[in-house]
Amino acid sequence: MNGFSFRRFLAVLRKEWIQVRRDPFTLRMIIALPVMQLFLFGYAINADPKHLPTGLLSVDHSKYERTLVAALKNTGYYDIRPLTSEAEAERGLADGELLFVVNIPPNFDRSVDRGEQPSVLMDADATDPSAIGNATAALAGLVSALDRDVPQAILSSPARPPFQFQVHARYNPEQLTVLNIVPGLICIVLTMSTLFVTTLAITRETERGTMENLLAMPVRPIEVMLAKVVPYIAIGYAQVVLIIAIAVAVFGLPVRGSVPLLTLVLGIFIASNLALGITFSTIARNQMQAIQMAQFTLLPSFLLSGFMFPFKGMPVWAQWAGEVIPMTHALRIVRGMLLKGNGFAEIAPDLWPICVFTLVVAAVAAWSYRVTLD
Repeated sequence: MNGFSFRRFLAVLRKEWIQVRRDPFTLRMIIALPVMQLFLFGYAINADPKHLPTGLLSVDHSKYERTLVAALKNTGYYDIRPLTSEAEAERGLADGELLFVVNIPPNFDRSVDRGEQPSVLMDADATDPSAIGNATAALAGLVSALDRDVPQAILSSPARPPFQFQVHARYNPEQLTVLNIVPGLICIVLTMSTLFVTTLAITRETERGTMENLLAMPVRPIEVMLAKVVPYIAIGYAQVVLIIAIAVAVFGLPVRGSVPLLTLVLGIFIASNLALGITFSTIARNQMQAIQMAQFTLLPSFLLSGFMFPFKGMPVWAQWAGEVIPMTHALRIVRGMLLKGNGFAEIAPDLWPICVFTLVVAAVAAWSYRVTLD
């Protein structure tokens, strides 16, 4: 046994290769994960989002206004849609349907012709500063949009452009990144902790040889799954309380929404992750497979939910995929409740997809639960 033997090395290598071939699921996951990373980073991720939903409030519909709206569209950052009232604008910003609202003052043409330099108010949803940063920066180049139409006498003084933009950063006036990251971090921590723990719940019993005792007990599959899930709901709530307490005390995170409603929503989100983890645990044959399935789920959750990159900057197909992920809706709800003070009416469009996902995944887990070891 002294020294290195190439024959012994080849024998062990052959044995390891046979083991790899006996687990084709793990091999497919190892190959699929980098391929998914390549496509997500190559096509879905965009740090410079364009075509952002923008509302337009106007009274006159004048010549200068049409020129200004055309200039906004030509930047590529703004998709303009007319609004009928300020209440509709407020609702659109609160729901996340609009990222900007352009409010052109009455008598805009007359004010420009008189050289009064009127202000065009631009309300921006600043809960995600990275999503609106480049779009608001592009406004500086639009003050010359009316130069062709405005009388030259008004343009004689270059220090006074014909009008100016007044940007109002809503919900996060200082555009602090931490106020965007911390609410999202709540969802990230809950997903990572609850998903991985429950993913190993059933497979760990099988590999330790205790699954026989569990199957011999007079309990139904739903009873087993609930018993394994409920303790981690309490742990998830403890994590939420800790994160929010530190964020409020250290980073000045505002809590503008209802705390009981936020508690209920996070409980549903925790249940969705636990149900998904139990589903993976019932499908996987060993802990390695279960962990790989969880990792395969976490990557799209991080990249397509809007946590790391602006959701509106992704292509349409990536946004459709992101809408299936519970974290996408949980992020919107948590940010909206903490920063905007949203109530049930505003969060309902994002709450029901999480509920449906939880019910469907729980049904799959109950169906795939094996009552025998065969």
